[in-house]
Amino acid sequence: MKFTAQQIAAILDGEVVGNQNEEVFKLSKIEEGEKGSLTFLSNPKYQPYLYTTNASIAIVNNTFQPEKELKVTLIKVENAYKSFSKLLEFYNEVKNNKLGREVPNYISSSAKIGENEYIGAFTYIGENVKIGNNVKIYPSCYIGDNTVIGDHCVLHSGVKIYSETQIGNHCKIHSNCTIGSDGFGFAPNAEGNYVAVPQIGNVIIEDYVDIGAGASIDRATLGSTIIRQGVKLDNQIQIAHNVEIGKNTVIAAQTGIAGSTKIGENCMIGGQVGIVGHLVIGNGVKIQAQSGISKNLKDNEVVQGSPAFGYGDFNKSYVYFRNLPKIAASVNNLEKEWKAQNKKE
Repeated sequence: MKFTAQQIAAILDGEVVGNQNEEVFKLSKIEEGEKGSLTFLSNPKYQPYLYTTNASIAIVNNTFQPEKELKVTLIKVENAYKSFSKLLEFYNEVKNNKLGREVPNYISSSAKIGENEYIGAFTYIGENVKIGNNVKIYPSCYIGDNTVIGDHCVLHSGVKIYSETQIGNHCKIHSNCTIGSDGFGFAPNAEGNYVAVPQIGNVIIEDYVDIGAGASIDRATLGSTIIRQGVKLDNQIQIAHNVEIGKNTVIAAQTGIAGSTKIGENCMIGGQVGIVGHLVIGNGVKIQAQSGISKNLKDNEVVQGSPAFGYGDFNKSYVYFRNLPKIAASVNNLEKEWKAQNKKE
């Protein structure tokens, strides 16, 4: 699909400097621009590339004034970075605007599906499933019985949604996520073997939640595992049974949260963090990458380490961690000197 400079400027509320009819059909980095591509300049460090790029159109800030002749058509906007991001969103919507139902697939006769849906091939939709309007379900997805999915949701290829799951509006779930699998619940019997404890709860995901590829969210033993509105989860995250994550909390990749832990609103949790079960993490907490959390955290705490403690204290202590061999040698030398001095006396 091709767009002219004039059309793009209308979308971005910008001004064309150059050929209004210049056409583009792809996006590029400014240093790799080719004929027919659109790029942008927001970082002054990349300004020299603007004079050599082969891109057809470049989005720039209103304040930009060329120092020499340009061969690229400009679109001047208030903020080039934000405008390019807006254009990426528009491009993504156009690119992914699939509609209809591919075959083969299985859709239960008791399932209710809204308008403007896309259902990819090899998808299974179980009994009494309710799916809202403008939902896109890419190939090879599984949606278990009694699941509810709201409006404007996207399930990418290979997503598995177990029964009874509830998903709100405007949610995006990336490939190979598993939502609603059994929590890790086992009890030892008299013979010393472990017997599975039935997990009869569900998962509730509220509006505007994004879940990265390969993440797993377990159903509750009783009640619900809850992901609140606006939560953003990176790839390969494990969330155990009965966990609750508060509004607008963001969690980076490979983090694991054990059962029944409650995490507050607006928290930021780095990659590879481990959080033990039955804890309460306050609002606005920041946990640095690779930290191990084994106790409750109050609102707005910033922690690091394993076990984690105050971020400022960690940084101060790290100076000593790195120099422990030297410190130990100094202590040993002082001890020898003290002993030698005592012998003389």
